[in-house]
Amino acid sequence: MIATIGHPQLLVVGANQRSSSVSLRERLFLEPEEIPDFLINLRLAGISNCCLLSTCARVEMVLNHENQDKANEIIVNALAARAGFSASAVAEECIRLDGREAVQHIFEVAASLDSLVVGEPQVLGQVKAAHRIAYETKMIDATLNGLLEASYHAAKRVRTETAIGIRPVSLAAAAENLAFNIHGPLSNVDALIIGAGEMGELIAKHLKNRGLRNLTVITRIDTQAAALARRLGAHHASFHEMESSLLDSDVVITAVGAGHHVLSRDLIKRVLQSRRHKPIFLIDTGVPADIPPQINELDSAFVYDLCDLENVAVEGQTRRDEELIAAAQIISEEVELFYKARAGREASATVSALRRHFEKIRESVILENLTNSEEATRLLVNRLLHSPSGKLRKIAEEDIDDLLKYEETVRHLFSLNDVCKTNEESEK
Repeated sequence: MIATIGHPQLLVVGANQRSSSVSLRERLFLEPEEIPDFLINLRLAGISNCCLLSTCARVEMVLNHENQDKANEIIVNALAARAGFSASAVAEECIRLDGREAVQHIFEVAASLDSLVVGEPQVLGQVKAAHRIAYETKMIDATLNGLLEASYHAAKRVRTETAIGIRPVSLAAAAENLAFNIHGPLSNVDALIIGAGEMGELIAKHLKNRGLRNLTVITRIDTQAAALARRLGAHHASFHEMESSLLDSDVVITAVGAGHHVLSRDLIKRVLQSRRHKPIFLIDTGVPADIPPQINELDSAFVYDLCDLENVAVEGQTRRDEELIAAAQIISEEVELFYKARAGREASATVSALRRHFEKIRESVILENLTNSEEATRLLVNRLLHSPSGKLRKIAEEDIDDLLKYEETVRHLFSLNDVCKTNEESEK
């Protein structure tokens, strides 16, 4: 069990697509320009270092703190204030990961293994952007910086040593081919994206880059829609303008995943009638689904979800499973390497502190101006051993089992067992 008070531990707290509802994540979502003030308020509340990742799928914070319970409380309270919910309600939908679990989570997020659509390439860029904002806000310490840099290395290995990254690209390419088959060249096609899900954004971006004539963004939160529209070079409209926006759209991408359908059969039927049954290609990237299956029954409505796109892309389940296993192994290796490197740095810091302590004692002996070298060295040895000897006697008085452990550590650090063995051999 990890202690919650004492030595600083890495901690992840927040809401994501697995732990929380869409409604909570929408209330928690922060635009990049809002994040510095949020981090500064955390600093004033007692958290001196923190990186905040805010996307449509997650609002999570990673930090290094000596009191995990207190840090968790501060963050949950800050999130509750942001959402306008009670702290207890927010806590129920938040994750909390400590130590090694926190490290593994950050590595998996950076490598896009914790996404609903595994392999989304923009996730790593989002992590790097969050890192940059935290650094500019002076909320990144050496431990957090090392963690995030290590996560980039892990993500790069997953990207280069597995085919994980191919899947989203193949899905977007499949969507492009289907759009062309239904409507012809994309230069004559207008599209609408509803929601801000990462896979929906990826497909919309791909279509835009391939010559899409117009793209409009709608989300429940206008500022979120405006931010996504800026990223995609698109227009944005109000959520209340859904039906009029649908009338002008040949391709509709839904990316909400709220657990309830954002479109209805009756709505699409009216839209098709107004369009004189000009086809609509609907791409459902929501998990759970955004579009009811009944819409597929309508003439001129073509509904494809992610599984359908995978079938078009001709990618087998067995291959995907193999790639996920390989990616998980890479993450495991990188977590181990991170902890080994961190232990080495901590050990070096301890040795440096010990050297400074010994040097201070040596200088105190020199100041006594002893002319006899034997007397001076004996005094130096006595002073070096004074504090450790006293602490070992105190430990012996309190717990003999602890004493044996400390004695074994001392023997190992100073190779005393080898010395004793050498003495025994010389006596023989």
